[in-house]
Amino acid sequence: MNPFFTYLRNLTRPRKQLIAVACDVLLTWMTLLLAFALRLEQFIIPSGSLWWAYIISPLLAIPMFIRMGLYRAVLRYTGLSALQAIAKAVAIYGLLFFGFLLVARIDNMPRSLGILQPILLLLGVSISRALARFWLNDMEISKRLHSAERLIIYGAGAAGIQIAHALNHAKSYQIIGFIDDDHNLHGSTINSWRVYSRAEMPYLVKRGEVQSALLAIPSLDRIKRFEILEWLRRYQIHVRTLPNLIDLASGAISAMDMKELDAEDLLGRIPIAPNLDLMSKTITGKVVLVTGAAGSIGGEICRQILSLLPKQLLLIDHHEYGLYRSHRELEIHNKTEVTIIPLLANVREAEKITYIFETFKPQTVYHAAAYKHVPLVEQNISEGITTNVIGTLNVAKAAIAVHTDYFVLISTDKAVRPTNVMGATKRIAELVLQALAIQSVHTIFTMVRFGNVLDSSGSVVPLFRQQIRNGGPVTLTHADVTRYFMTIPEASQLVIQAAAMARGGEVFVLNMGEPVRIADLAKRMIELSGFSVRDSHNPHGDIEITVTGLRSGEKLYEELLIGDNPTASEHPKIMRANEKYIEFAELEKHLISMNEYLKTNDIQSIRQLLLQVVDGYHADPSIVDWLHQYK
Repeated sequence: MNPFFTYLRNLTRPRKQLIAVACDVLLTWMTLLLAFALRLEQFIIPSGSLWWAYIISPLLAIPMFIRMGLYRAVLRYTGLSALQAIAKAVAIYGLLFFGFLLVARIDNMPRSLGILQPILLLLGVSISRALARFWLNDMEISKRLHSAERLIIYGAGAAGIQIAHALNHAKSYQIIGFIDDDHNLHGSTINSWRVYSRAEMPYLVKRGEVQSALLAIPSLDRIKRFEILEWLRRYQIHVRTLPNLIDLASGAISAMDMKELDAEDLLGRIPIAPNLDLMSKTITGKVVLVTGAAGSIGGEICRQILSLLPKQLLLIDHHEYGLYRSHRELEIHNKTEVTIIPLLANVREAEKITYIFETFKPQTVYHAAAYKHVPLVEQNISEGITTNVIGTLNVAKAAIAVHTDYFVLISTDKAVRPTNVMGATKRIAELVLQALAIQSVHTIFTMVRFGNVLDSSGSVVPLFRQQIRNGGPVTLTHADVTRYFMTIPEASQLVIQAAAMARGGEVFVLNMGEPVRIADLAKRMIELSGFSVRDSHNPHGDIEITVTGLRSGEKLYEELLIGDNPTASEHPKIMRANEKYIEFAELEKHLISMNEYLKTNDIQSIRQLLLQVVDGYHADPSIVDWLHQYK
């Protein structure tokens, strides 16, 4: 920044006002000199009695300017109101100055000076304020651009050009230019911005001209998009993106449309497309109920259901604000006037759930309500069991009573040979539905097992994003932890399709390819955020990845199937598994015992029951339940 500009900015306000007064005094003298020259047709050096004009003019003008507030205004924000104040102040000054000349009758002093000089002073003061404003604003803009993030836009199409104009207008980024794969555009300019080829990117980054990139080709297919992101990743610049074409269809692109990379971009594989016939089969024209509707998964299920035009959509959750937010969002997108009913209720309250089912008689139920955070459930065992097991039983019995057609449980890969209480409770919930499916005449019960859902409330992705924003470190529980991942839309579409394919008692799982190393995901997120990983190979990197150790009940690897007998379904990427089950008469005895243990928080007995009922459950030898520890 210009040193003189920096000096002026750092002056105290009284000193800035003093400079403005000095400039206005100088203007009164200059305009007097010019007025004499215009009147006498020659420049006159003041002498003798003419000096009275040079003395009286500032003595009248400056107090009037102070009185009218001309020195209270911040110059770079002056506008029409400030010009009006200047005109009023100079007009009053002109009357006073002209009156002085009439009364004083100074020798050789033209009376017309009292008209010419105020007009010239009005022009001078107005122009000085306007110049000051433009100069200060230009310097401010230059300062902002100098410190603004230097951005290159990938894609010189309509979307790229539109967002470039929006960002340039907002002055929040310094647009370096475009990168495009069209050879015909290389070296050309679009509205003064140069179009570069990929080959020029290393030089731009090396010279420090590029700090971040924006992927602005909404029409890209996922394979090409992933390839571009992998190419950008090598330069360790912050990569952002625009929404897809569907999200942008409603209006013009603005600076607000820039966002961090989608969860799909972090997944490293093509999202699995839904079968539209399966999606609508159990939804369209029906009364549909979703428990846990305020959660990340439940909320997305509701959004998917709304687009499939149910007759009624019932939202159940006990989190008041979450339910309000979910309901409000759905109503905003409710273009077809589907009846959406938010119901504050807890699945643990059997009577309330039964009353809701008797009132609305839902035909399809998606049961997403559950406690799913592994460490929290491990530390609050009775609460986890009451919600995940007893809550599921309550909703299932209510569905049977009103002859619900389809009931889908959202389960988890942690239910397979679980090493934690959360996984064990979800496996018992599966056993409950498997047992009920055998004896149910009307209701078809089925289950869906998820891998980890990217960007859901329990995912590592939001945690890693926050840790990266904070400058690190990014924390892993183990360097070799791997997980299956899916996106929230994938998970929700799987749930909806499962109901359409269900025959009763089976478990559906999504073929998600190879599991992902969490360490690789963390590294990818760091590099696409514009940072480098600090490790033994790069000790001067930006963000460190640290290993904290496995938490109680946590696995290194997750599985999706208990047995090895998956069969194909109507969807090529969805597998159907028929797992072992327990007859309901036997299972009910265990559930009755569990209820008794829950009343007294008898964690030791609960643990033994879980070991007895859940095949493959391996409990951590230590009990970290807070009430058990402090009892």
